[in-house]
Order: sequence, then C-alpha cells, then structure tokens
Amino acid sequence: MAFDFLRRGKEQAAPERKASATGPVVAWHSAGRVAWSPRDSGSLTRTGFMGNPVGYRAVKMIAEAAAALPLVLQDRDRRFDVHPLLALIQRPNPAQGRAELLEALFAQLLLSGNAYVEAVPSAPDAAEALPQELHVLRSDRMRVVPGADGWPMAYEYAVGARKHRFDAAGPVSPICHIRNHHPQDDHYGFAPMQAAATAVDVHNSASRWSKSLLDNAARPSGALVWRGDGQGGMGEDQFRRLSEEIEENYRGARNAGRPMVLEGGLDWKPMGFSPSDMEFQKTKEAAAREIALAFGVPPMLLGIPGDATYANYQEANRAFYRLTVLPLAARVVARLSDWLAGYSGAAVELKPDLDQIPALAAEREAQWSRVARAGFLSAAEKRALLGLPPREAGADD
Repeated sequence: MAFDFLRRGKEQAAPERKASATGPVVAWHSAGRVAWSPRDSGSLTRTGFMGNPVGYRAVKMIAEAAAALPLVLQDRDRRFDVHPLLALIQRPNPAQGRAELLEALFAQLLLSGNAYVEAVPSAPDAAEALPQELHVLRSDRMRVVPGADGWPMAYEYAVGARKHRFDAAGPVSPICHIRNHHPQDDHYGFAPMQAAATAVDVHNSASRWSKSLLDNAARPSGALVWRGDGQGGMGEDQFRRLSEEIEENYRGARNAGRPMVLEGGLDWKPMGFSPSDMEFQKTKEAAAREIALAFGVPPMLLGIPGDATYANYQEANRAFYRLTVLPLAARVVARLSDWLAGYSGAAVELKPDLDQIPALAAEREAQWSRVARAGFLSAAEKRALLGLPPREAGADD
C-alpha cells in the first residue's frame, strides 16, 4: 500500500507531547535515492535501445543508413561488377540479405562496441576459398579467449549452458571481430551507448516521472494536515482507514478530478510546482540531446527542439552522413574485405560508393566540376583524385 512506509507500529504510538511542528503533517510523497542502470551491454541494450525512443531512433538511423550505402569492389586496376565476394555480401546466408546482415552488424557495434561475423566454410578442406555463408553473432554471448601473447587465440560463444569455441589460431580466423576503440580494454570495444548511459537514465527517469504525474491527475501531490483540536495525533485505526480510502477512491487516472471528502480535523494543503520542477522538461530535452550527441546524430534529425547548429535539415543530413555514417561504414567494410581477402587471396578493396549517395550529391557534383576544370591534371590524375581506378588498356579517352 502507498502509505505503508508511514505506518506507525503499536509500540510506536504517537505520544501526547510532540516537539516537532511538522508532526501532524502526512505527506503523500518522499524523496527517493538515485538509481543508475547497470553498465553491461545487455542492460544498456534494454534500457537505452529497447526502452528509450531517442536511443532506439539514433541506432536505427545510423544502422539503416550505413547498411543502405552502395558498395563498390575494386583492386589497383579496375572495378568489379561481378565478383564472388560481391555475391557473398549480397546474399550472405539463406535468412538474410545484405541490408539485414549489415544493419545487424552496425547495430551490434553501436550498442556494445563489438561486432562478430562468423564465416561458414564452403567445404571442410577448402582453405583458400570464400566462405559459403556469413552470420552476425550476438556480442553479449561472445567471449574473447586471449593467448599467451595477449592476442585472441579463440572465441567462445555461449547460449545458456551450451558453449561453442572458435579456434582463431589458424591463418584466417573464422570470426571477424570489429570493435570500437577502447582506451582501457585490450580485447573489447567501447560503445556509444556506454557514453550515453547517464543521459539515458535521466531521460528514462523523466519519462517515468511524466507517467506518474499523469497517473495522479497530472498535478503534484499534496498533504493532509490533522488539526486534531488539541486531541493529540491520529489514531492507528483512523490512519489505516484514511490510507485505504485514499488508495481506493482518489488515486489513479480513473479518479482524476474527483473531489475529496474530508472528515472533521483534516485539511488538504495542495503543493504547487517549485521552480526546479518547472525545469523538468528542459532537463529531459537536454538528456535527449546528449544521447544524440553520443551517437553522432544531429538532434534536428530526431525532432529534438532547441538545436540550431545547422541552418536547415539538408545541412544536418549531410553532416550526419559525412561525420557519422561514412566513417563507420568505411571502417567496417574495409575490415570485412581484408578479412575475406584472407580466404580468397585476392587483394581487393570494398568501400562505399560516394557517387551514389543522394545526401552527398551536391558535394560530389562540385568536386567533379573542380576536377574537370583542372586542365593542368592528366586524365589518370583526375581519376585518382575522384577515387577511380586507372582506365583499362584499350579504353576510349
């Protein structure tokens, strides 16, 4: 019951003499202790992604935008339109396409700071062939097993009581471990969600506070003052009956606005919002901006008010791609291509195709125009500046 913490035991019955002037006041609320959520990846995923709309939207925006980037594969001489590695990335396993696999990969990296990709070999004795399938494994189930030299010698994947060990001592590891930089850990990465954990707690607490206000008629609580007319404190039976009546008849959304009937000796003193309570909404918006900042998403793109960093939505979207999506995608796909090249032995590079990103169309057009007008550059130099491979022999100028 809501007033159990105020209930007085029979052995602590209120004496007739009282030294405190606040003794007759029965408050409806009390201050609580600060409680922070756990900082492990599983708890952060539940509170910051599954239980917070700002964190959820930030992770979804980055993961979906990075997974949707067009990719190109090239070596030192040419770009490939058809290649086994492109086919593998396009259809990594029977249950997922390229977008689903990459979205899961980027999301794991953002939420836990680590991403693990498993390579399923095409044949037990195929040592130098591309894998048959690729799968993204859950980061919270994976454990790095370091060797005597400090480098990972195996990866252990646990589901309940069952464990599977991936031996990483061979020429090419069956697990591709992609991680963010962590200044204090040699084997695991640091997640943006960890940096935003305090802001997530503040934002979630603010949302719960708003919900509590709505449940209590959207106004702050008050106090019942027992006057008693010189008769001492309220009796135990009176206190219990009053508590049960308030709990049953006057609390909750269904009783919002219902008038309270008070007996003799009781007076209702409403409590208004203090100036600090009035800053409540600003605190929630500030926490939302900190969450967006940790992930690198302009608050304007998330609909958070009070942010005027960019002049318009188009500039904010372009900054989002330039500062967040492209660096993340370029690093991840480069690591994937290096890892997969160890299977095939081909020196190829997988990277985002900047020419096909709509958000960067204006920048790319200006760059092409500047390079095209540079008459002092040869055709080969212009192609190199634009990130294109050298022109194939026999091709028309």
